[in-house]
Amino acid sequence: MTTPTTGGPAASVPGLAEQLRISIARLSRRLRTLRSAPGDHVPGPLSLTQFAALAAIERHGSMTPRELADHEKVQPPSMTRVIAFLEERGLVVRSPHPTDGRQAVLSATEAGATLLREERRRKEAWLSRRLGELTEVEREILRQAAPIIDKLSRS
Repeated sequence: MTTPTTGGPAASVPGLAEQLRISIARLSRRLRTLRSAPGDHVPGPLSLTQFAALAAIERHGSMTPRELADHEKVQPPSMTRVIAFLEERGLVVRSPHPTDGRQAVLSATEAGATLLREERRRKEAWLSRRLGELTEVEREILRQAAPIIDKLSRS
């Protein structure tokens, strides 16, 4: 595939979209292979949905199950199963909602936070090694592109 600077197919918006989709999917797939193996911190690895839910709870401090389902864009019954799995493994805990007795609030446990830190450390170490193999010019391009890619991911 040609690069955007050569005037080839990737110079067009649809061409760039295709190139980014493929590259981001490959990188994402590669990072997923670095996830915890069974027995690392929890019996059995977490699915992507379970990991994302745990990360959202940890990042936001605490959330109701409904807030978590909305945040992860899944139906509440699906999130109920995810939460049950995380609770069974001691990665999240429920506590009473401070103002609404009908609701519970989910928080990450220390075991959940430790699991997330280890997952992030593993992925960032791998990515740092790969970035170290690039030229300074390539790393600078990625520094400039990172906020743009983040902007795309939030739209």
